[in-house]
Amino acid sequence: MYTCPMHPEVRQEGPGRCPKCHMALVPEAEVIATPKRHIEDRGLGPITWKSYIPLMVIFGLLIAGTLAASWGDYANGEFALPNTIGYFMAGFFLVFAGFKFLDLKGFAEGYSTYDLLASRWSSYGYIYPFIELAFGLLMLAGIHDAWLLWTELVVMLFSGIGVAIKIAKKEEFMCACLGTFLKVPLTKITLIEDFGMAALAGLLLILL
Repeated sequence: MYTCPMHPEVRQEGPGRCPKCHMALVPEAEVIATPKRHIEDRGLGPITWKSYIPLMVIFGLLIAGTLAASWGDYANGEFALPNTIGYFMAGFFLVFAGFKFLDLKGFAEGYSTYDLLASRWSSYGYIYPFIELAFGLLMLAGIHDAWLLWTELVVMLFSGIGVAIKIAKKEEFMCACLGTFLKVPLTKITLIEDFGMAALAGLLLILL
């Protein structure tokens, strides 16, 4: 018999996907042998303000790096707001992609529970971190072409829609925008990641 790691009450004779969260069903023996994994809580206790510390450190470093790069531009008489936004976006994409690579399989499993495309084509969950990596590297190289910004806007907006739908329906899902290692309230962070990056890409399209 096969069952869902998130919803053990879902059982069927062969492989398939859970009708509740769309995760791939696994043999019951694997669920019994392996403790149930919660991406938002890896057994570290309830979420408190301290749970936000890793995220604050990440954003602090991203902002510090952006300011340092922008100061370098200013010192050379080359400061430009689009470049500053590009520095932040490049760092953001690279950092968030990096956390996903730490547990690519775990991210793909979690992503398939809420993304509109990954829930129907599970391989997209393995591809998505590489898309973010490409975005980050291209922007770090100073490429702010319209085709790249439009691609970022569409990809991030589409990803955010899946999260927004799940939240609106108050459905249970595993949010994995920072991979499976940081114990933070990832649902709201995913909305910031997706819609925030889409908004910044749109802003660059206006400024450039």
